[in-house]
Amino acid sequence: MRTLETLSGGEWVTTAEWIEVHDPADVRVPFARVPALSAKDVTRAYDHAGRAFADWRRSSPFERARILTGAARLIRERADEIAADVTAENGKTLAEATGETLKAADFLDYYAGLARQGYGTLLHDVRPNHRTHTQREPIGVILVISPWNDPLITPARKLAPLLAAGNAAVFKPATETPLSGLHFARALHDAGLPAGVLNVVTGRTAEIEEALLDDARIAGITFTGSNAVGNRIRRRLADRNVRFQGELGGKNASVVLRDADLPAAAKAVVAASFGQAGQRCTATSRVLVDQPVYEEFTRLLVAEVEALRTGPGSDPATTVCPLSSPRQRDAVLADLVGAVDQGATVLTGGRTDTDGERAHGCYVRPTVLADVTPAMAIWREEVFGPVLALRAVDDFAAAVEAVNDSPFGLAAAVFTRDLGSAYRFADEAECGQVAVNTTTTGWDVHLPFGGFHDSGTGYKEQGDEVLRFSTRVKTVAVHFGAAERAHG
Repeated sequence: MRTLETLSGGEWVTTAEWIEVHDPADVRVPFARVPALSAKDVTRAYDHAGRAFADWRRSSPFERARILTGAARLIRERADEIAADVTAENGKTLAEATGETLKAADFLDYYAGLARQGYGTLLHDVRPNHRTHTQREPIGVILVISPWNDPLITPARKLAPLLAAGNAAVFKPATETPLSGLHFARALHDAGLPAGVLNVVTGRTAEIEEALLDDARIAGITFTGSNAVGNRIRRRLADRNVRFQGELGGKNASVVLRDADLPAAAKAVVAASFGQAGQRCTATSRVLVDQPVYEEFTRLLVAEVEALRTGPGSDPATTVCPLSSPRQRDAVLADLVGAVDQGATVLTGGRTDTDGERAHGCYVRPTVLADVTPAMAIWREEVFGPVLALRAVDDFAAAVEAVNDSPFGLAAAVFTRDLGSAYRFADEAECGQVAVNTTTTGWDVHLPFGGFHDSGTGYKEQGDEVLRFSTRVKTVAVHFGAAERAHG
């Protein structure tokens, strides 16, 4: 079993307590362990971050860009090693893990470039002999809490922009998947990131929650995870001047209209629903099909799903990986039992997979459900697994109404050949990401990302929009006429 250290104050440190990391393809024996930090260790991480921020905020943006670019290069050089660990601790296929690794490097490159750009705006001033501008400044020490489903790309999309802007960070990776975040931290460390600018807290949340969330030096918290945890953090911050950026749950819908290219739509829906075993916040979990093409589309969809192969992420033949943990597998299976009890029909899947090499893993067969009603929990609540629910609708208006009949608002897609329907859907869908004739998943580094309603908060991730969270705006007015007279 491999033993890893964590990064605090520019040093790789360890403790007497450990957290074991398991491969969800075979959970019998842990393959790695990381330090289980204590509350005192967390406070020391904030000490390091607070001291480092004073210098990092004043550092040259060109130097920050150099470090981020260097870290991106190291991640690409180490891509095989990193991707193997992403697969081992999370379960996703090696192809998915490699894509995640390279995308993490892209985030570093993108924000290295953005660090070099202008940081304010020149404004007109009604007063004579005045020149006024705004400038953006970092807000301070930011706590980053990332999930287990995208253990490398989520830290990258959060840490790269805030570091580029001059903030310092305390980073808490998911307990189940700490290796990916440690790879990211090591690349930055090896590229020359000053000591204390980034500190990684590996530990059991229940034991360190108070120290992690209540430190007075926190200027902002960025979190990706469940609504229950996100709302608990938000309530905890209610009487403090701490910014909160949350990327929370989703119940994403795809609409297939009667004029759609049905085979192409079926392939796209399957890719969006069952990639990473459905463990994506943007995964399609609901499909609304125009009544005249419902039977044909369902036939095509089920055929595509039954061609998928469940297996270990390390097997190149695998197209659907295991779920991330026994707890996650059991939760999804419980949701399926509940759906059937409420009247849903299983068209394919609907069970665990324990055949052969899958006997000791966290597998659930890709599942398609029919006879689903809007009142069912499987239609309304996030499952976060390889489960897709189908409903027929009468027309475009009914489809949009059903898409919007949800507390969530992250992503939605429509499949149609009609440009008017496409633009109407883009205008009327109540969600932060809209796709036309493509998957609800797959948003690039420069594209603003984040949901509406219960899927997120007012701060977006990705693109230059993310800087609204990690920077503050200062307005500066200079009366240069007085200076001219003084020198005259």
